[in-house]
Amino acid sequence: MVVYRGLDDRRLPARPAAVAVGNFDGLHLGHRKILARLCALAEDRGLLALVLTFEPHPERALGKKSVRMIDTPDERLERLRGTCVDAVVVTSFDTAFSRLGCPDFVDEILRGKLGAREVVVGRNFRFGRNRRGDTTRLRRLGRRAGLGVHVVAPAVLDGRIVSSTAVRRLLGRGRVDDAARLLGRPYEICGRIVRGRSRGRRIGFPTANLDTPNEILPEGVFITETVRKGRVHPSLTSIGTNPTFGLHPLTVETLLLDFHGSLYGAEIAIRFLRKLRPTMTFPGAEALAARIGKDIEAARAWFARRD
Repeated sequence: MVVYRGLDDRRLPARPAAVAVGNFDGLHLGHRKILARLCALAEDRGLLALVLTFEPHPERALGKKSVRMIDTPDERLERLRGTCVDAVVVTSFDTAFSRLGCPDFVDEILRGKLGAREVVVGRNFRFGRNRRGDTTRLRRLGRRAGLGVHVVAPAVLDGRIVSSTAVRRLLGRGRVDDAARLLGRPYEICGRIVRGRSRGRRIGFPTANLDTPNEILPEGVFITETVRKGRVHPSLTSIGTNPTFGLHPLTVETLLLDFHGSLYGAEIAIRFLRKLRPTMTFPGAEALAARIGKDIEAARAWFARRD
């Protein structure tokens, strides 16, 4: 998969393309349904399978709404690399782009810059200045420009429409197992292990502190898998403010259940499998240590049942 940075990238292919447009944050089941349609069209008609996506998120760029992203930009591209897509164009969603009229978006961007012959979007797709364009208008403009327009119905799971908004809402509530069903995979954060206050080590549980660029950090204690150098370790992860020891910034601490040694400086990923309990305040370090011991027993039992 080739990544192009911006619509003026000189490397943009001259080959006619089937183009999917969207943010694709989290690359959930609904996104994968759109990409499946894109790649089927591209293969059938001998076109390049191309994705047009944006950075930052349009709503964030316009300052209208605070949107916490499911994936970092690098994670989003890595997930797209695992699909059938041939190329991705990442373009800046700035004020100038937001002011494009609907005909300009179709004629200048889709047909002109990207060489689109077929366009694939989700049912709630909006485009053009003030989001005036919808799928009906896209079809009309597409016919005039010689574009085939394909609107993909949303994925539905257990009566629930799969969307990035739904995933964010579930993660914000700590319902990581439900979010995983919509994503088609466990929610994951990544980063580097940094030095913490060593409180866990002093009470017998040497946790690793993660410095992460991920924006959605569900609070609580979770059964997780920690990936380091391609190896998957069963783990227990706590995200919270360590209220037992006073007020502190939010931290991410993970305890690998089958690892002994130093993790400082290591790049890891944490996959969230199930919420074990909320963050709690304990009378002191001894009570906290006793509860962590019980949490570890519960996590080991969960992994044993799964295996």
